[in-house]
Amino acid sequence: MRDNEQTQAQQMVEEVELGGRRPTGVARWIILGLAVGWSLFQVWATWVGSLDALFFRAAHLAFAFALVFLVYPFSRKSPRERIPLFDWVLGLTATLSAGYVMWQYKEMIEVRGGLANQTDLVVGSITILMLLLAGWRALGPAMPIITVLFMLFALTGPQGLLQGQLPGLLGQLHAGVQWRSLVSQLFMNASDSIWGTPLGVAARTVFVFVLFGAILERAGAGKWFTDLAFSLLGGVRGGPAKASIVSSALTGVVSGSSISNVVTSGTFTIPAMRRAGYSPEKAGAVEVAASSNGQLMPPVMGAAAFIMADFLGVPYSALVLMAMVPALLAYLTLFILVDLEAAKLGLRGLPRSELPRFGPTLRAGVHYVLPLGYLLYALLVAGLSPERAALNTIFMMIGVVLVQELYRAWKRGAGWAAGLGSFFRILVDGFANGARNMVGIAVATALAGIIIAVVLITNIGFGLADLLQTISGGNLLLTLFLAQIISLVLGMGLPTTANYVVMASLVVPVITRIAQQSGVDYGALVFSGIEVPVLKIVAHMFAFYFGIMADSTPPVALAAYAASAIARSNPFQTGVQGFVYELRTALLAYMVFFNPGLLLIGVEGFLEGARIILTALIGLAAFSGATLGYLWGPANPLQRLLYLGAAFLLIPNNPQLEVIGLLLMGLALLWQRFSQGPARA
Repeated sequence: MRDNEQTQAQQMVEEVELGGRRPTGVARWIILGLAVGWSLFQVWATWVGSLDALFFRAAHLAFAFALVFLVYPFSRKSPRERIPLFDWVLGLTATLSAGYVMWQYKEMIEVRGGLANQTDLVVGSITILMLLLAGWRALGPAMPIITVLFMLFALTGPQGLLQGQLPGLLGQLHAGVQWRSLVSQLFMNASDSIWGTPLGVAARTVFVFVLFGAILERAGAGKWFTDLAFSLLGGVRGGPAKASIVSSALTGVVSGSSISNVVTSGTFTIPAMRRAGYSPEKAGAVEVAASSNGQLMPPVMGAAAFIMADFLGVPYSALVLMAMVPALLAYLTLFILVDLEAAKLGLRGLPRSELPRFGPTLRAGVHYVLPLGYLLYALLVAGLSPERAALNTIFMMIGVVLVQELYRAWKRGAGWAAGLGSFFRILVDGFANGARNMVGIAVATALAGIIIAVVLITNIGFGLADLLQTISGGNLLLTLFLAQIISLVLGMGLPTTANYVVMASLVVPVITRIAQQSGVDYGALVFSGIEVPVLKIVAHMFAFYFGIMADSTPPVALAAYAASAIARSNPFQTGVQGFVYELRTALLAYMVFFNPGLLLIGVEGFLEGARIILTALIGLAAFSGATLGYLWGPANPLQRLLYLGAAFLLIPNNPQLEVIGLLLMGLALLWQRFSQGPARA
């Protein structure tokens, strides 16, 4: 049964992240060659480091185009074992359209000055169409539809191609553009366009981190993380759920994907949770929450984090340090939540006889710590750029895998040739999976570039700011709540990266504007002589945290679908339960916004930092007790309200409110203590 569960979950990953098609014959080798070739190109380009930005980004998208139509079928009914002729035509057309930019990039910028001639107009239109079709296949319909709506909006207005198509004030928000002007902006511009910052970050930085994670996973690190977590925690109350959290946190260190995180650790943790007494929906939901929070874990926090660093003008190493405390708080709170859930359900851990032994397990994979340790050193101590740090770590990882496979071959009595053969298989699979994992990210970031360009062309952000300010009455808290709703609605159809980019382009400027009008001023940090307002940083973090909830927001909740395939649970119910577990991430977003000290900004001394972190943890624990209805024991509605009030009072960095919040929580705990007796062990 477990093999069947693992197969279903792996199929889910293939459908969402690797494409669901596994053709045989020549097509299989073409796909493998393209994927490995893309990874080799990216490694070479990162090593050289001097390619023209537009050429590099176009080449990156060309590889993604070449793969997306071959590995992502048109629909669920499309064949999986062969590639229809039409998909070959689409793939070739899309690749050639990006190849045109690789051929003409100098003339497009230097000679034509970013203004499309007739050939550019035709090729640019084809590229945009191919990108929308690619997005539909790799990401689902939501992102392409939103992109088309933005483009249609750009074409409205008094001077636009679709002038008069929008009624009243809506049609007067901007002047409007003709199709040639829109194509010139989206296709010929090297910055705010398809080829803009999101795609540039994906090509320059995200790819090498994803490739490192793919090689590490293929070498066996994912299973080692899970076994290590079970050896430590599997026998305690709710042990399998706690092991799931630790395993997902460790996997999240090198994986920015919640879906692959679910499958990597969930294949082992979800069946164990079910054996310990968790319902299928709760077992899947714990893994969904733990894996979604993997995107919070430095140093690899998903594509959105790299884009955020670029948007902010903050070194990624600084962002890693800022994100450390909130990530640990998120996982500590989830740990508390599952412990409360286990106490509420009266669950115990697994028998020690079913668990791996700690010592042998640790020794079996301790070598995986070497590349991880070097990556942290290179980022935080040596001060290397993220892409150079990741590239060096890839080279180290290749050496580690070579030694591992030669040692394993020697240990089982096989020759060195067998060890080399296993090494090359791991390397090829890792390079292929790394590239296929990047297809959706490349397409999503290119589409995000269109949205950013339209925002700049139309100044729609100003209109949205006025609208939100009118609705909220200039109230900052209400503005943040409206931004939260927008993000969660977007999360029903968009992946984390796309959700964050849309929020960062449209909503974050609104938040910062209203916050400034409300008198919020956290000062500024200086990076390379450039001042970055702290308010801007916490506003982007707010959007980032809600973007992370995209994979656990029903009805789409892709991570929940992967978990439900393993747990044999209802996907929607699993998603709803996972969303409930993830609500503490929403509270964390508010805490970070109102208390930059959680990002280690403006903290004066150890004692103040300890107070900030401890009160935040208590507030998150109180919130978990309120949502779960259990803390000292089962909580009645009034006790849950007291816990909720305590949690909200502990959000801002305000000692007076913190005292009141702690008193409220103490009151609720004493009430439970004397009404129910000693807490259950």
